[in-house]
Amino acid sequence: MDTIAEKIRALKEKQGAVILAHNYVSPEVQDLADFVGDSLELSIKARDAKAKTIVFCGVSFMAETAKLLSPDSKVLHPVPGAGCAMADMAKAEDIAAYRKAHPGTVIVAYVNTTAAAKAEVDLCCTSANAEKVIRSIPAGTEILFLPDRNLGQNVMNSTGRKMELWPGFCPVHNGIGPDMISAARKAHPEAVLFVHPECLPETVAAADMALSTGGMLRAVRESEAKEFIVGTEYGIIHRLKKENPDKVFYPLQPLPACGDMKKIRPEDVLRCLECGCGEVTLPADIMKRARLPVDRMLAL
Repeated sequence: MDTIAEKIRALKEKQGAVILAHNYVSPEVQDLADFVGDSLELSIKARDAKAKTIVFCGVSFMAETAKLLSPDSKVLHPVPGAGCAMADMAKAEDIAAYRKAHPGTVIVAYVNTTAAAKAEVDLCCTSANAEKVIRSIPAGTEILFLPDRNLGQNVMNSTGRKMELWPGFCPVHNGIGPDMISAARKAHPEAVLFVHPECLPETVAAADMALSTGGMLRAVRESEAKEFIVGTEYGIIHRLKKENPDKVFYPLQPLPACGDMKKIRPEDVLRCLECGCGEVTLPADIMKRARLPVDRMLAL
């Protein structure tokens, strides 16, 4: 591992590369990154990086978003086959058909969508800013929220805004049920319990807070509590422990794990730097149209 890390550092410096990694990738890959974050943080970092090369360690839609925001950078995705089941549930042609049938509807896409899907919508959001984005839309406007029905319903519950919900979901977070929350509380009665807002509404209702991964990290830093139950993909626990060595973190059981996030290994990062493979390319029309809803989100 040290040899791989040394080779990566040398190539990164030579190529003017920046490595971005999502909170859910493996600890070994997180430790190689220049910046680790959630979808919103990584979107902003990609936009501001001004790097010749961006190596994006996450799933495919995230690498596409990095390319949208850094069109002059070479964006490399170490494992192009690391996709997102939820993103695949919202096809661009189906969104276009919905718009044709509902021309007055504002379509809001969770950032967990392909670039082609983003090209068909009005606004993007992340789990960290979804409420803010929805509140920015004038009252009385018809809204379609896609693709995550759980995040959409949780935002409806917190904002009081009525929206049509696309029938998509994250398999990992959708599988976190209230029974898992009850078992975790019984095992660790003193712990603060966070869940991700992609979880079922009844799961969110049973938790202390529903937060994006970035929100979880901030909440733990600011909390006086010493024990936390982490209701999201377990990869974030590595960073939580690194940043808060005096605190204890418990994952839910059975362990919530995203197989696609875990596909990326240090060897893959090294390989893509060595050969330039895994470059993200998008049609010019898609680039132009898909960037607009992301820019509108960031402007908020």
